[in-house]
Amino acid sequence: MEMEIHQENSEINGIPGSGSCLYDLFCTETPSLNSQSQRERWMISGPQERLDNLMRQAGNKYCADCGSSDPKWVSSSLGVFICIKCSGIHRSLGVHISKVLSLNLDDWTDEQVDSLVNLGGNTVINKKYEACLPTYIKKPKPNSSIDERSDFIRRKYEFLQFLDSEENLSCPFIPSHGRSSSSGQSSSSNHIPPPEKKRYDKQTTRNRIGLSFRNSWGRKDSELKAAKKSTSLAGMVEFVGLIKVNVVKGTNLAIRDLVTSDPYVILSLGNQSVKTRVIKNNLNPVWNESLMLSIPESIPPLRVIVYDKDAFKNDDFMGEAEIDIQPLVSAAKAYEKSSINESMQLGKWVASGENTLVKDGIISLEEGKVRQEISLRLQNVERGVLEIELECVPLTQ
Repeated sequence: MEMEIHQENSEINGIPGSGSCLYDLFCTETPSLNSQSQRERWMISGPQERLDNLMRQAGNKYCADCGSSDPKWVSSSLGVFICIKCSGIHRSLGVHISKVLSLNLDDWTDEQVDSLVNLGGNTVINKKYEACLPTYIKKPKPNSSIDERSDFIRRKYEFLQFLDSEENLSCPFIPSHGRSSSSGQSSSSNHIPPPEKKRYDKQTTRNRIGLSFRNSWGRKDSELKAAKKSTSLAGMVEFVGLIKVNVVKGTNLAIRDLVTSDPYVILSLGNQSVKTRVIKNNLNPVWNESLMLSIPESIPPLRVIVYDKDAFKNDDFMGEAEIDIQPLVSAAKAYEKSSINESMQLGKWVASGENTLVKDGIISLEEGKVRQEISLRLQNVERGVLEIELECVPLTQ
């Protein structure tokens, strides 16, 4: 691999600007990577190894929003490393603002890691999104309530109230005498914002379930209800677990173009929504795409909607369905209280004329994972079947 390293505005592996600076900053914290050969070896290593290296970078060792240590989640669209509690808030913002991925549970591609490197990491992103943070607004702490997190995260990323649009972010190096808005180990009490403006207008714009799974579901009710629910943020609730949804494939989907369609799937759970990639010109698409959603304390149905992607008009509706995930959650709670280790059937969601199941949705325990395979007949459309796999994931993951 040929590589040119410029003292200013370096470009590594086609990733200019902030990503290059993030890599250089990482090298300063990892002396073994200072040589040319070590740098080249880092850039050609696998995506998970590169991701692990980014996780160890100082600014990424703590949640960008509340300062919790050892964050296990990333907003791949924003470029921040976040904790499990803040990840639930990010999901509720919608994937158009923040797409949340797990550092351990999701399979990362080289392109996704490249994009993350290019965004710059927690230090860079906080410098941008907290550039004009007023002194009277305090960042959440690791023990902050869900409402406090929600209010701050929405102001920061959705309403962009602390953003300085004129700030030059060509390089994330922050002078030693300058302000750092990375949460790190510091709490909101030692956060030093820039001089306050008179007015802040809204700007436009794998296999480790076992005991840890049981512990995450066995939390006391008082812990789940500790946060006070405000009327303005009534939709923001505590989460009791995670559900991993693998959208497997569609069969005989409806035609929405001349002879075919460009389908994609949107999954919604409460205020959260995620979507798959678009597959062009295919009525029998195979996604095999895993998406993660937080399970609210009051468990709503999982809503599935299929659309046809259009370039010059609104996307066309291709059917919908709802999945009752309560049986899966109940099976997970039952497993939590048991000493079962071998694979077995834990329950099922029975197909009937009152639901959209093509066949019974069997809930099984396989290698310590509580899973359910579901085949759905799409509703309010002329035809189409969607196959989905569900898995309950503990918060500790």
